[in-house]
Amino acid sequence: KIITAVLVLTVGLFFTAQAQSATPRANVKQVNQHARIAHGKANGELTPTEARALKMEQRHIRRVKRRAKADGTVTIDERAKINRKQRRANRHIRRQKHDEQKRY
Repeated sequence: KIITAVLVLTVGLFFTAQAQSATPRANVKQVNQHARIAHGKANGELTPTEARALKMEQRHIRRVKRRAKADGTVTIDERAKINRKQRRANRHIRRQKHDEQKRY
């Protein structure tokens, strides 16, 4: 019984670790996008309203990633959906940072 319990826990931890590292590129993109939003907010390229909207979009992407990882496997369709959302968010960040609205 003890050996079975240890085996079950080990397998569970293995799949949990795999699920968390299932989207490494998405994680890097997310970090970069957060940094771009913070930089835009700090230097005045983003107004508070724009920054709030962009952060909400990032929260949505995080929720989608969490749901995709919930069953332990990120499918090709789920990964494509996450990438599509991140590319769209990337465009939104660029447009908002370069729309000539300044925070004074």
